[in-house]
Amino acid sequence: MKPTVLLADDHQIVLDGLRGLLCGEFEIIGTARDGRQLVELAQTLDPDVIVADISMPLLNGIESVRQLQSAGSRARVVFLTMHPDPSYLLRAIQAGAKAYVLKHAASEELVGAMREALKDRLYISPSLRTPAIEERLDETKIRHRDTLTLTGRQREVLQLLAEGKSAKEAGAILDISPRTVETHKYKMMDELGVKTSAELVQHAIKEGILTP
Repeated sequence: MKPTVLLADDHQIVLDGLRGLLCGEFEIIGTARDGRQLVELAQTLDPDVIVADISMPLLNGIESVRQLQSAGSRARVVFLTMHPDPSYLLRAIQAGAKAYVLKHAASEELVGAMREALKDRLYISPSLRTPAIEERLDETKIRHRDTLTLTGRQREVLQLLAEGKSAKEAGAILDISPRTVETHKYKMMDELGVKTSAELVQHAIKEGILTP
């Protein structure tokens, strides 16, 4: 029986390419176009492997994986991303990912990374495995905790506001009131010591919650 796979990327051309690349060895059981859909489908379909981008609308890939890990998902997560920045890599591993593959290397590395993930072994694109990263990965494994100061709900609100959603629109997506969205916003601004929405957006980019 083929391992089951859920794909998540906000570009249909990428999803189509991945389906063609993986269909010989894996069974593609679903595709998601944003992070919230990824969480919903993963909980419904219970795939063996999730192949996801980091940069997705509504909820980014790392936040999606945090939510799935908290919910007890058994899926092994492989991030397929254009981001070579070590900070994204470290956050991905902290969130629970088993593999981190750069998109330009997908055709050569992705299937092997998925095989390793299914064996519960960590795979990282060789071009990213520097001595400094290896040392920080060891620290990450020891701590295995989220060092971000914001709560999960605050990070959800922050991404939606940073994407230009109004308090009413963000509230509808999160099933909370616009007033609650505003409360989260101003609490974040107070905790982070910022005074404008633009500074909040910059913080979202800095923390990898939103990509430039």
